[in-house]
Amino acid sequence: MGNSHGRFSTGHHRKNRNGPNTHITPVPPFKYNNPYPPNYADNKTTSTMSSLPYAHVDRSLRALAGQAEGFGRFAIGGLHGPLYFVTTLADDGPGSLRYGCRAKEPLWIVFEVSGTIHLSSTLSVSSYKTIDGRGQRIKLTGKGLRLSACEHVIICNLEFEGGRGPDVDGIQIKPKSKHIWIDRCSLRDYDDGLIDITRESTDITVSRCHFSKHDKTMLIGADPSHIGDRCIRVSIHHCFFDGTRQRHPRLRFGKVHLYNNYTRNWGIYAVCASVESQIFSQCNIYEAGQKKVAFKYLTEKATDKEQPGTGYIKSVGDLFVGGTQAGLLTMPKEDCVFHPSEFYHSWTVEPPSDELKHILQHSTGWQSISRPADHTA
Repeated sequence: MGNSHGRFSTGHHRKNRNGPNTHITPVPPFKYNNPYPPNYADNKTTSTMSSLPYAHVDRSLRALAGQAEGFGRFAIGGLHGPLYFVTTLADDGPGSLRYGCRAKEPLWIVFEVSGTIHLSSTLSVSSYKTIDGRGQRIKLTGKGLRLSACEHVIICNLEFEGGRGPDVDGIQIKPKSKHIWIDRCSLRDYDDGLIDITRESTDITVSRCHFSKHDKTMLIGADPSHIGDRCIRVSIHHCFFDGTRQRHPRLRFGKVHLYNNYTRNWGIYAVCASVESQIFSQCNIYEAGQKKVAFKYLTEKATDKEQPGTGYIKSVGDLFVGGTQAGLLTMPKEDCVFHPSEFYHSWTVEPPSDELKHILQHSTGWQSISRPADHTA
């Protein structure tokens, strides 16, 4: 179980000379730089890759900070704080994960133990935290994480399974949280959602995650009365939705960029657009089982509008296999859906292929990798 108390390391604490909102400019090796104007919708990609993006972030511990692609690209987590070592699998108390997550100061949280943490209540994560599971195998069960009114949180290389109770999500992001990156996590079998993003939470990236054994996978946008969710912006890329039933995601109001994901054998639909939502689906693989239609549209009425409306999906370079029917609706005009280059200039994308499918099947979710050294000084 480790020690009964946690350990802090301040020797690698990098001073923040420019204030807590400083971000690191991403410099990944496989980026696609988009030189085209926002209305450019053709499928322009890199050459074929042999691995997932972000290989460079495992070269040193804090290399994760500021390296997310997409809307969550400014998330720095606990970059400017000391290391906090989780030394016990206990639900609370010194040395526990909960103890570190409630701290007010920035922390880069790592684990000295492997095993299952049974959460008796939802674990709230405060701002400027990195929960870094590299080097160990940590599973959270019973309840999940809540990111409430916080910013700059990175969650990496954890497992979530067996959350029980009403409104119990694996990771719940609400309200008004921003600059979040969820990377390389395995999520399955919760009573509500696996990841829910609602109530004006925005600028979030979900990458390299594996979703399985679940019904309502990912809800983005609370309900038609929460018109403030028009601010929501989420990027979801290089994820594997493995037989989960629906909501990959279901979106209200916000903007979502889906790219290089593999979604297979859904039970109702793959992706759902509802009131005023915009989904840019790029170079994903959709492989149907018994239910053939990938895209679903729902009509709902925003509380500040007189007439109900639906959302819009733009499919660019997607691959539909196994008898999949896209189910796309004709958009009334070309600019109903945003183009990602309106918000960020580069991301990693390749044509959908059997090679990509194989990589996503075997290299998403929790990975047995060593914890990198902390090279900051």
